[in-house]
This record gives sequence, C-alpha cells and structure tokens, in this order.
Amino acid sequence: MNFRKTITTTIISMSILLGACAAPPQEIKESAAQPGAEKGAGSGSTLAVGHGGDVPAQGAPAPGGMPGGAPAPGPINLKWTTPSKWQTGPDKAMRAATYLIPATAGDSEGGECAVFSNIGGGVAANIDRWIGQFEQPDGSPSASKAKQARETINGMQVTTVELTGTFAGGGMAMGAPATKKTGFRLLGAIVETPQGEIFFKLTGPAKTVAAAQNDFRSLLKSIK
Repeated sequence: MNFRKTITTTIISMSILLGACAAPPQEIKESAAQPGAEKGAGSGSTLAVGHGGDVPAQGAPAPGGMPGGAPAPGPINLKWTTPSKWQTGPDKAMRAATYLIPATAGDSEGGECAVFSNIGGGVAANIDRWIGQFEQPDGSPSASKAKQARETINGMQVTTVELTGTFAGGGMAMGAPATKKTGFRLLGAIVETPQGEIFFKLTGPAKTVAAAQNDFRSLLKSIK
C-alpha cells in the first residue's frame, strides 16, 4: 500500500513539473505565426515571401521539381511594406498575399491587389495576359491604350503597366467573373529578383484605383 502511494505521488509530482515547464498556449501560437501575419497589412507591416529562405512562397510548385524534370523554384526573399489603409484579405490559392483597398467616394466597391510568385510565363507574357483581360469601349485593342514602363528599384528590375477599360478576366485560376466590370483600372508590377519574379496586380473601379496609386508606388519603392 505504501509502495502504491509512493508511485502515485511520484507521477503527480512529475506531471506538475512538466506542466510548469510547458510554454503557455498563447506563446506557442505566436511563435508559430508567419512574420507580419499578426499585424496585418493595415498596420504597415512587412511581408516576406520565402522569409529567410525557410518558408516556401505560396503558389510555388511542391518539392519534387517541375514537369519535365526541371528543378522547382526556390523561395523568393522579397519584403515590402504595405500601405496603412490596405487590409489583408483571405488566403487564396496560388497567391502569396491579397490586399483589399477601400472604395473611394462615388465607387460602389473597393479594389484588390493580388500578389503572386513564380507563376511562370515570364514578364512580357504576363503583362500581355493582364492587358488581354481588359476590353475597350470603342473596340480598339487594349494594348494600344496600356502604359508600360521599366525601372530599377533597390537594384531590381520592375516592369509596370497601367490600363483602364472593361475588366473581363479574373485572378489566377479563378476564371472570368460572372459579369464584366466597366470603368475598371489596372495597376500592375512585376519585380524580377535573383530567385524569381513577384507579381503585383491591383484592379478595381477607376476612381478607387487612382486614389490608391500613390500607395501602390510606395509599396513598390519599399521592396528590398
């Protein structure tokens, strides 16, 4: 009987000791969070795609390589500071991030900035695809109305595109929307890094996108 009591007492003591050493649940949750995720875009946080080379960029192919035996792209170590007015949107397949831009006065809906990484096709093909998602009211080709430019930001080549018209295409792997969006505008940018490309695609009503243009530029200027 005394022997059983001794065993029971020992087990209880060990349980109390282990419980005291365990980290509180809140600390475990915080340590597991991705960098920048706990603050959100609206607080001017910094988001990293492939942070420190440890976290694969969302949308990157799974380990094992690309079709045909080509090696899979590695994580892209790129950071940027998001505008304080933008809100972090829900996680979506094939996206590294989604930001929601509030509607400006006169617009019934806000805009959206989708961020992709290593989606393939290269710079020119993706710019052309984005332009092809717009139609012009007069029936003219959207390519003739698009404004494109190339610049160097913090040592990286950045290609930008601006276009206004009827938006007739959706996001990556989402298909076309149920109805076409007239009076929409596109602000796009593709950043070329040593590890691959990051794509920023902001679409929404023309007034809302115009109001967000300075914020979009600030985001691009902050990449590093």
